[in-house]
Amino acid sequence: MKKIAYIEIDTHAEIAKAFMDIMEGSQDFTVDYYFSKRIKDQVSHRHEAVFLSDSSMILDQLKGKGYDLVVIGTVHRYFNTFLAVTKRYNTAVISHNLNFIRASKLDLMKSVFKGDIIFRLKLWLKEGLFYKTKVYNTSRTLFVLDEALISGRYHYLPLFYTRDFDKVKNEELMVVIPGGVSQKRRDYHSIFETIRKLNPDKSCQFVFLGKATGHELKQLENLSGKLPENIKITYFSERVSSEEFEQWMQKADVLWCPIQQDTEFFGMKETYGLTKMTGNLGDAIAYGKLAVFPGKYPSKLNFIISEKENILEQLKTVSENPFDFYTTYSRKKVQKKLEQFLKGLL
Repeated sequence: MKKIAYIEIDTHAEIAKAFMDIMEGSQDFTVDYYFSKRIKDQVSHRHEAVFLSDSSMILDQLKGKGYDLVVIGTVHRYFNTFLAVTKRYNTAVISHNLNFIRASKLDLMKSVFKGDIIFRLKLWLKEGLFYKTKVYNTSRTLFVLDEALISGRYHYLPLFYTRDFDKVKNEELMVVIPGGVSQKRRDYHSIFETIRKLNPDKSCQFVFLGKATGHELKQLENLSGKLPENIKITYFSERVSSEEFEQWMQKADVLWCPIQQDTEFFGMKETYGLTKMTGNLGDAIAYGKLAVFPGKYPSKLNFIISEKENILEQLKTVSENPFDFYTTYSRKKVQKKLEQFLKGLL
């Protein structure tokens, strides 16, 4: 069997968990996972080999293990450490923000003095920020998690599969809006205004499945007291646990994803569907739910539906038209596709 090391000492616990889930039971690969404490605390693991790590330990931990491939889940810091990894090992890096990857040293220098200056100066002076380009260039392969982002050196890494669970028949339309309730990356103000104007003939429920704080929380509190009896909204002022998130997602009739097209990472403009993947894509696949996205969102996937003006009628119609996710996204098919892809890198 071939040996893989998967490193996540930075940010994306959910991607690490997805890799762990799909690789479980592989007959072709064994995987050792190297997680920071913060990541390790977020990822439940049973029989997998999981080791506590950080930027000061990882090089020593990889020595002499004979890994055929090292996968780095996030390179948004510790650039000097990851450059050393890419020079010594057959390495693949999961790419999350393509404009950040393309950014020049001048672009990075300008961005240091925007946003969190102290943190960005630390990246520059202590963590080798200007080695960023070398890390990505020295890596054997760059992965993306959205097929729409494939180009040049960027190759699609199939991770997301549709889980098996008992479908629940709701008495009322249940629309789930997954993600942290913040205006930063999603247009919640538009959703609040849309719900405020609804006058449905049947009961429906809107679940804001993520922590709401500040202005958005106040808007939800205000909205909940002004709705007709047949509209219910559910929201959370504390972090939603993974178990609770899963329960609500399984109950959903349809997902409503008010993604703002443009966002920013490290001072660089990123565009969902063009230079950056949205986690809602993985949510839709994982739970086998059709999802309504803004009309401007670029997608050729059949389970992503462009939002129309009469959104309530559209959500009802979409919820009544099942989509066969398992033909493409069954666990067995995705795992086989992933294994074949990984073999091609060795």
